[in-house]
Amino acid sequence: MVAKSAAFEKAVTDSRNLKAKPTNDELLELYAFFKQGTQDPPFNPDDKPSAFNFQAKYKFNAWQKVVDEGVSPKTAQEKYVALVEKLKGTYGFEG
Repeated sequence: MVAKSAAFEKAVTDSRNLKAKPTNDELLELYAFFKQGTQDPPFNPDDKPSAFNFQAKYKFNAWQKVVDEGVSPKTAQEKYVALVEKLKGTYGFEG
């Protein structure tokens, strides 16, 4: 497990208080940065879900993309924080 920055932990909390739900693509991006940022559990390409489990497949592919781009856990946390700040501006924030 990777150490979480205070800004990352705040962004995780803030992401749950958006006034409107982000798009599916934005949610997948958040998921991928969160999973890469926490490494809980670490990415394992052998854990690829069934082709019939569409939601799990899309999540896995989003995380795989971040891993393939070589994004470190620290950078993933920074990107997560930046994305949450952008989404707060787009969708509003209750907090």
